[in-house]
Amino acid sequence: MEFLLDTCGQLRLKSLLLMYLFVWKAAAADCPKPEGGKNTVLTNESLLMNDFPDGVSASLQCSNGYEKESGSGIITCAGGTWTDSDLICRRKDCGQPRPQPHMRFNTTMGTLFGDIAEVICDKGYTISGTSYKQCFAGGWFGRSTCEIVTCDLPPELDNGQSLRDAKDEPKYGEMILYSCDEGYTLVGSDSIVCTETGEYDSQPPHCKGMHDGDVDTNTDNGYVPVIISVICVTIVALLVVLLLHRYLLKRKGSYDTREDLKPELLQFQNL
Repeated sequence: MEFLLDTCGQLRLKSLLLMYLFVWKAAAADCPKPEGGKNTVLTNESLLMNDFPDGVSASLQCSNGYEKESGSGIITCAGGTWTDSDLICRRKDCGQPRPQPHMRFNTTMGTLFGDIAEVICDKGYTISGTSYKQCFAGGWFGRSTCEIVTCDLPPELDNGQSLRDAKDEPKYGEMILYSCDEGYTLVGSDSIVCTETGEYDSQPPHCKGMHDGDVDTNTDNGYVPVIISVICVTIVALLVVLLLHRYLLKRKGSYDTREDLKPELLQFQNL
């Protein structure tokens, strides 16, 4: 009898232990693979984990372009669910873009991750490359430089020359001086300046000789037919006026003659 009681007691104890293990295992179920939250992602170590039993921990980190403001980022599997993350991330601040020659930036839109800064060149310089820079995780991105404005080569003068010996194009602010050959006088400003638009501030001067403006009968033959035509028309007009005048005088003389004969005719009729 005692043997039977001991056997039954052992069986009952085993059953209780199995039931307890079953209940405990059901309560301690595995957690699903964790996921990142707002601006957070799993660390590389946690990404390599395949099993997430009860009590295991995983870690989170800030997403690309964000930096930790507070929290540890540790989450734990408890009863088949993950604890809430306390990690808070904020956008990375790129700060002011690095200064470059003759360049400044408009950062009114911000300097945080994703923001854009407008590139502005000094007067007399023009942008080469992108007209803006953008804040990325690694800092400001966008290649641009400010290059000085140039003008076309200065025009040449007839009977004169510029005093510039360089063969390259004049740069912004550069002044070009002119002079005339001996026997010629410079008319206009003796200098032109390359402006920020790539144009000169005025037209170049010209050189005037001592006899410029006189008519050269050997070269200005184009005026001869016009002069001859004017003379011919004038002569014809004078002849017409003269003939008309003589005709009018002749008619007036004939009228005066008839008036003079009227008294004589009256006397003859009275005889």
